[in-house]
Amino acid sequence: MSRNDEVARLLEEFADRLEATGVEYKPRSYRAAAENVRDHPVAVEDLAREGQDAVAEVEAVGDAISAKIVEYIETGAVGELEALREELPADIGALTGVEGVGPKTVGRLYEALGVEDLDDLEAAAEAGEIREVSGFGAKTEQNILDGIPFARQAHSRQLLGEGRPQGERVLAALEAHEAVTDCDLAGSIRRWKPTVGDVDLLAASDEPAAAVDAFTSLDVVDTVVEAGAQKASARIEGVQVDLRAVVPAEFGGALQYFTGSRDHNVALRNRAIDRDLKINEYGVFDVADAAEADHAADGQRVGERVAGDTEAGIYEAVDLPWIPPELREGRGEIEAAAAGELPDLVTVEAMCGDLHVHTDWSDGRATLPSMVAGAEAAGHDYLAVTDHATGPGMVGGVGLDDDRLREQLPAVREAGDDADIDVFAGVEANIGADGSVSVDDDLLADLDLVVASPHAALEGDGTDRLVAACEHAAVDVIGHPTGRQLNQRAGMDVDIDRLAAAAAETDTALEVNASPRRLDLGGGMVRAAVDAGATVVVNTDAHHPGAYDALRYGVHTARRGWAEPDQVLNTRTPDGVREFL
Repeated sequence: MSRNDEVARLLEEFADRLEATGVEYKPRSYRAAAENVRDHPVAVEDLAREGQDAVAEVEAVGDAISAKIVEYIETGAVGELEALREELPADIGALTGVEGVGPKTVGRLYEALGVEDLDDLEAAAEAGEIREVSGFGAKTEQNILDGIPFARQAHSRQLLGEGRPQGERVLAALEAHEAVTDCDLAGSIRRWKPTVGDVDLLAASDEPAAAVDAFTSLDVVDTVVEAGAQKASARIEGVQVDLRAVVPAEFGGALQYFTGSRDHNVALRNRAIDRDLKINEYGVFDVADAAEADHAADGQRVGERVAGDTEAGIYEAVDLPWIPPELREGRGEIEAAAAGELPDLVTVEAMCGDLHVHTDWSDGRATLPSMVAGAEAAGHDYLAVTDHATGPGMVGGVGLDDDRLREQLPAVREAGDDADIDVFAGVEANIGADGSVSVDDDLLADLDLVVASPHAALEGDGTDRLVAACEHAAVDVIGHPTGRQLNQRAGMDVDIDRLAAAAAETDTALEVNASPRRLDLGGGMVRAAVDAGATVVVNTDAHHPGAYDALRYGVHTARRGWAEPDQVLNTRTPDGVREFL
């Protein structure tokens, strides 16, 4: 795995600190550079080894920024950034996580009140000090105070799309090590929760201490936090990774136990108790004669051990089939498994296409032919080109007005004629606060597919506007329905039962946006949608070909919502999609 995302985050911090200290223009350059470094197909550390000129070939990365990237790769720090941190010793990442607090606000509150972190911000708001700062008022102060709890939670958790790749990189390295006989991810990251606290791994080894040594000695490890005979914690590019090593005979029990969730495990243990069994991290034990056991000597391994080497065996011991990790949230999956009613969950392999992507006609970073070629390379049978229409939330004039959309239509048709896959001509229209759709009805009728999404006014209840969009005759898909951005904004409140009923009635698909920054709808809402008979669609919202890889995050989010293949629009053939449209 490359260090591109790490370097991109560094450049984004650079931009924020420059903006906070009143520097004009430069922040925009750093943010553009960060975006292109993050998405560049070549590892930035490899470019840095070739020299500054190679780094400067990345789009929007000039000489000054490329020099700083090389400095960081070679030394682990950037002198100018360290100076900015001394000038403004504030936790700018945490503070800007509060809704309505941008870098300039951080700079002003530090200068006026000495605010350095969320605790300082909360104390200042509670004391009524923020409203006294020029340009602020009581309402702004209250909004800041209301936004702090969300920011605290966001700052303590990382995106699944950041943590999972780190875990998979360590996993691959451990699997190749001779001391490790089996290895897997565990915890919330194995359940594909949208945000995670840390990365949990489990390794099986006849010599657990050797597995721990293998982990702490990996080249990717930046810092070893702690290490013992059976477990260790390390930091890798700012992500905490925790390893627990067990003997092979107990790997299945440990994997089940440490995958969780707590509610799932409690329900499973209660089922075991009803059968005179005990389940813990060491396996399943028959405790019918436990009164005769030597508890002091046996500890948690009391009774006759009946399962533990495989996870499937743990469930089999209590008369259940293996339950997919995404379902293990204590939401009826034990009962469904006992009744033989577990869903046949959708898989990444079942996906046939992507119905929401962007090109450089709007805010995408690749040409229309490149996006089509990328879809072909990803193995898709079809693609819908859905560039942004104009409307609220489209910053910088990136949206296409109706005339430009009409100009694009023949280009999309031509790209489809030249491709080996089907290409649908579409648009991502904006849903106004009143539920209106920001494209002329006559133009919408000429398009194959219409995604309608909210992009502005994303506070409060958004149910009415989404239902109104469902009822629009031309709308096929409601894109990222809540408008949330994980760890940045909560998005709208939505009565999912009402929206799902409207979507089912109008044959409108509800999107699971696979971008790791969105994963919207979330798993709970997906389940409500499919239970109501609505169709969901998993789309990447890709702005460049590399983003097609994010499809898996959306699929696993749909799995968390118990979605089966026939409930997901883009598991269908091109003709099946046309029939739905």
